[in-house]
Amino acid sequence: MGVTDSPATRLQALFEGHRLTPTQRRIAHSMVRRAADVPFLSSVELAELAGVSQPSVTRFAVALGFDGYPDLRRHLREVTPAEPVPEPGTANEYQQAVEAEIENLRHLAEVLADPRPVRRAGRLLAASRPLPVLGLRAAAAQAQGFAYFAAKVHPDVRLLGEGGTMLHDRIDGAVRAGASALLCFALPRHPREVVDTLAYAKEAGLTVVTVADSAFAPVAKVTDVLLPAAVGTGLAFDTACAPMLLGRVLLEAMCDDLPDAQARLEEFDAHAAARGLFVE
Repeated sequence: MGVTDSPATRLQALFEGHRLTPTQRRIAHSMVRRAADVPFLSSVELAELAGVSQPSVTRFAVALGFDGYPDLRRHLREVTPAEPVPEPGTANEYQQAVEAEIENLRHLAEVLADPRPVRRAGRLLAASRPLPVLGLRAAAAQAQGFAYFAAKVHPDVRLLGEGGTMLHDRIDGAVRAGASALLCFALPRHPREVVDTLAYAKEAGLTVVTVADSAFAPVAKVTDVLLPAAVGTGLAFDTACAPMLLGRVLLEAMCDDLPDAQARLEEFDAHAAARGLFVE
C-alpha cells in the first residue's frame, strides 16, 4: 500500500463532499486518527472513542449514505485490509506520547504525498502584501514561529497573536494595504473568536489558508485552503509537532514563490555577522 493509499487517506476520501455536523466531524476525526482499527470497532466503541452517543454514530453512518453503522463497517472492512496488530509494549505514558506524535508525523507524510495543496498555499501567501498571520491561544506559538521566519523572506508579515476588538481593525488595515490572503494556525480548543475572525476576513476579500488539527475542525467552513496536521492528545496538554512541521513546509513552499527569498536570507546573514548577533 503506497503512502497515497493508506487507511487514513481512504477515510478522508469517504468523508469528502459530505456536509457534516460538528458532532459528525468529531466522529470523522476520531476515525481518521484510528484508521487501521475502525473497521473492527462496534458502534459503542466508536462512540466512546469520539466522546459522543451511540445514536450519533448511527446518524453519522446514514449521513454518509449507508443504511446504518453495520453497513458502514462492512464497507470499511472491504476497502481497508486488516493489518498486523503490534504486540503490547511496556512503554510508559511519556514514551506512548512520543510514539503517538511519530504516528502523527507519518500521517502528515502521507498527506504531503500530494504536494499540490501546500504549493497552492505557498503561492497565495507569497503573493500577499502584506501577509497577516493569525494564531490565538494554543496556536499563538505556531503563528509566532511562522511569522518570525517568514519575515526573513517576505517583505511585510503582520502577526495577529492577540484577540480582542482590534483584530478586525488590523484585518481592515491589512486589506487596505493590499493583502490578498491570510494564514491562520488553528488548534484545539478552537476559540470562537478565531472562527468569527476568519469569517470576517473572507467577507473582507481575503483568501484564508489554515493549518488545523483536522480537516473537520470548526475552522474548515471558513477556510479556502485547509492543511491538516494532527495534534497529540496523550498528555495533559496537546502536543503539536505535526502542525509545527507543516508550518515549516509551508514556509518552504512560500520561499519557492518568492524570487528574492535567497537574497534576503543572505542579506540577513551578512548583517547578523556584522553585528555579532549570534555566538559561534
